[in-house]
Amino acid sequence: MPEIKPPLTDLPIKTATSGFYNGFSLDVTVTSKLAVGGLVLWAVAFPAQAGAVLSGLNTFILANFAAWYIYVMAAFVLVCIALAIWPTAGRLKMGGPDDVPEFSNFSWFSMMFGAGIGVGMLTWAVAEPIYHFNNNPEVIQGLATARGEDNFLNAYQWSYLHWGFSAWSSYAIAGLALGYFTYRRGLPLTIRSSLTPLFGKALSGPLGHVIDIVAVIATILGVAQTLGFGVEQFVAGMSRIGIGDWLLNDEGTASTVGILFAIFIIMGASTLSALSGVGKGIKWLSNINMGLSIFLLAFLMIFGATWFGIQALFLGMWEYVISLPAMIFTVYRGDGGEVSQALENWQGAWTVFYWAWWVAFAPFVGLFLARISKGRTIREFVLGAVFVPAVMCFVWFSFAGGTAIELELSGVAEGQIFGATDGDKIFAMTGIMLGETLGWIMAVIIVILLMTYLVTSADSAVLIVNTINAAGDEGPKARPHIIFWGVALGLVVAALLLVGGLTAIQTAMVIGALPFSLVMVLMCLGLFKAIYNDGIREKNGVPSIYPAAADPAE
Repeated sequence: MPEIKPPLTDLPIKTATSGFYNGFSLDVTVTSKLAVGGLVLWAVAFPAQAGAVLSGLNTFILANFAAWYIYVMAAFVLVCIALAIWPTAGRLKMGGPDDVPEFSNFSWFSMMFGAGIGVGMLTWAVAEPIYHFNNNPEVIQGLATARGEDNFLNAYQWSYLHWGFSAWSSYAIAGLALGYFTYRRGLPLTIRSSLTPLFGKALSGPLGHVIDIVAVIATILGVAQTLGFGVEQFVAGMSRIGIGDWLLNDEGTASTVGILFAIFIIMGASTLSALSGVGKGIKWLSNINMGLSIFLLAFLMIFGATWFGIQALFLGMWEYVISLPAMIFTVYRGDGGEVSQALENWQGAWTVFYWAWWVAFAPFVGLFLARISKGRTIREFVLGAVFVPAVMCFVWFSFAGGTAIELELSGVAEGQIFGATDGDKIFAMTGIMLGETLGWIMAVIIVILLMTYLVTSADSAVLIVNTINAAGDEGPKARPHIIFWGVALGLVVAALLLVGGLTAIQTAMVIGALPFSLVMVLMCLGLFKAIYNDGIREKNGVPSIYPAAADPAE
């Protein structure tokens, strides 16, 4: 019988010991800054070329990697199911045998939901069901009627696909991989640690640096996507409450001045919040955020289309669950026919885009989930991090989107919600429901809620990027580095919006997520190998838990 070796518990990562980059990995930090700075300068200095190149790359990726994104996300769902039902995996803790969860279940669920969803709810809980009510694969294939009652559940089936178990499975894998190796092995809280079963000590060098750099760039582009949607919606809201028509252009979308105005406010507030730290600014904003979210959801449940929303929730979830195997594995390929090409275009614009977005968001959300989940078993973590937040998304979509659909079906909205931009749809809906004066008050509340979501997303991203740059150490958060990433994030959003609008951000994010999707596949393999080996170690009395490993900064 071969000797059973203990796991790797020491992964030294070289960091600067003095000067401006004290506590940070020079290789990761400087390279990440150059890459993000280069993207901004390129977009600003050569906007036409940048727009054309991004468009060409988007076409190339959709033609060649759409299937990869579809199958990778399907694999993540299967991996989470396997980890939950695998007896050896299910009982292992993210931590030592005496570690207990730091947060109650309610607090844990609330923080997971806020980290993973945030601003997306305010834009897409109304906009996406409305869009799919008008067009989706069943409509394209002639199996349902656009804007017809027979298309109602299809709208929810596809909305739930994009915001349900697939999205949260990708977050859960990133969070579990980070938490498992940090709290069972004492390894640094950074992306490279999750690949130690595959590459071992080699991750201390260039290979590990590349993995962390890929994670930083994916995070910046993923959060930039969220902020891009948020900027459009923030400008629409500011215009609704009477700040000024100068915020909008002739097409009703954010003008150049409006974009710069919104980014200045959002990134200024988020940078100040990040400088104050998690215990002050982020916690204070999160409390406001949760209170306003509960108020808005309660308003929609009570005064919106309540019965319609209940049907959307339960019938939509049933349709989603029974259709899930087919939906997550189907790749639409154009064969020259009009219908097949329309299906491929639809999937590229929606499903592939979302899968790239969630992959890009995974290092950000995953690292946060790991930080708040120490002491929980793998089964508890997987079920809690996938099922509960997904159901909360379904509740938001059913009552917000259901109210909008019901207003259009009944003729009350008279096409106003259909005709509004994506970011403006929630303002159009509440305006129709409440009238001019009360609608204005609700618009103010939504703008404040949107602002808190945007600021908490941006400042959390800045702190997490700095954690990765500092080799997993949450200590050295020097003010200049926080300010740099706050400014850089704002500039990425502004530059890409001005070059090609949300499409340019979407394209950059799809490109940036591609290499990290490979890292996530390796995370899955590393997890399975580590859990299998830990099971063998337990049976043979070989320790597998080393929470007090060497300081990664040494």
